[in-house]
Amino acid sequence: MGDIGSTISLSFLGGAGVVTGSKFLVEHGDHRLLVDCGLYQGEREWRRRNWAPFPVPPDSIDDVVLTHCHLDHCGYVPALVRDGFAGPVWTSAGTAALSAIVLRDSGHLQERDAEMAREGRYSRHDPPLPLYTVADADRAIGRFRSVDFGVDTPVTDRAGFGLTRAGHVLGSASIRLRVDDASVLFSGDLGRVGHPLLRPRAAPPAARTVVIESTYGDRDHPDPGAHPHAALADAIRRTIARGGSVLIPAFAIDRTELVLHALSALWRAGEIPAVPVYVDSPMALAALDVYRETVMRAEFLPDVEPTMFDLPMLHTARSAEESMALNAPRTPCVIISSSGMASGGRVVHHLPHLLPDRRHTVALTGYQARGTRGRALLDGEREVKVMGRYVPVRAEIVNDEEFSVHADAGELLGWLRELPEPPETVYVVHGEPGASQALAARIREELEWCVVVPSVGERVLVG
Repeated sequence: MGDIGSTISLSFLGGAGVVTGSKFLVEHGDHRLLVDCGLYQGEREWRRRNWAPFPVPPDSIDDVVLTHCHLDHCGYVPALVRDGFAGPVWTSAGTAALSAIVLRDSGHLQERDAEMAREGRYSRHDPPLPLYTVADADRAIGRFRSVDFGVDTPVTDRAGFGLTRAGHVLGSASIRLRVDDASVLFSGDLGRVGHPLLRPRAAPPAARTVVIESTYGDRDHPDPGAHPHAALADAIRRTIARGGSVLIPAFAIDRTELVLHALSALWRAGEIPAVPVYVDSPMALAALDVYRETVMRAEFLPDVEPTMFDLPMLHTARSAEESMALNAPRTPCVIISSSGMASGGRVVHHLPHLLPDRRHTVALTGYQARGTRGRALLDGEREVKVMGRYVPVRAEIVNDEEFSVHADAGELLGWLRELPEPPETVYVVHGEPGASQALAARIREELEWCVVVPSVGERVLVG
């Protein structure tokens, strides 16, 4: 806990040395506040950490603040609550609404995957158990407390926090935590400067310590040029011409909305034919409803209308039966199904049916973490393991990098340059090791600031 008094410490409990599992613990006196509480995803080495005891007793944590709704930032909250955390989970209204959808879906998938592992006998555990249940998720959601952007929220007589719009997904925020005269700014996941739907991220406030993500810390996004999403349009035309269908693994939150927005624009421009488009994800359909809510309109660009996702042949697959029918489409179509890295959700059930057929295409739409099926497909693997069995990959695999709403290296540097004054230290987190080191090197060279890539479990003093 550190010495009672002025000592303030920051511990990197997750999201260090890896692009997932973000958890950052700030301790001052006898108060503990956790910024983000994410699941590890990707390689088995990291996923196993989801099952390890939490590094500090959950009932010793007083507050949790979430930057946004993605599983790698909020997905462990149900386990934390089940194991004793009884405080508030602070976040924006958009993140609260979307996280509720994400966590209930995650609990459902945890339960279903455990049952399937039991029936298929492909787990080493007997019986296989879910990490947490839907009931656990509901208890966690009951602890959410929504706060507005730009409002200082006290958590003790010495400490408080404020949210700044991050422009990554609906509701996403950077968090500035203050304790006495010390301050720590957590970037969360930062969005692109030109998000197609959302208002731009806000300028960051001053802070003595900055913790910045580095998902794309070693690269810049390609310039789409005069024809955005040309690679996807070409793939759709080719696939339809040979009588196949296009499967688009897409995250249910934000990515599905961006894919629908892009498909609508491509269809209106005459660049793709009018074929059936199916949204096959109950979570994505629930998220679409949130995006359409009037109360969320303040986060969107002024010219973005509620009809932004409409297509002439848009269909929804809400039931399991409707989803199963898409394993063998009767006519060429486009299927949008989560998850975006093909690591869970309904898309996993489509892959064994569509991957072996050369007529079909799988179109990846963004970052693919190491250890995921999406990354295996992107890397050209000829067989991938799905639900305990290997499946041959004969379908065409394409990658449309323009869907990423993560700030690239140049945009991350640009956000840092907007700080009102140089911080004492910058910690680079939430990236694969090469990406984090590359961003740190650029910060050191271009800004001449003190910058560190922390290791998981490392504890530092910040005040």
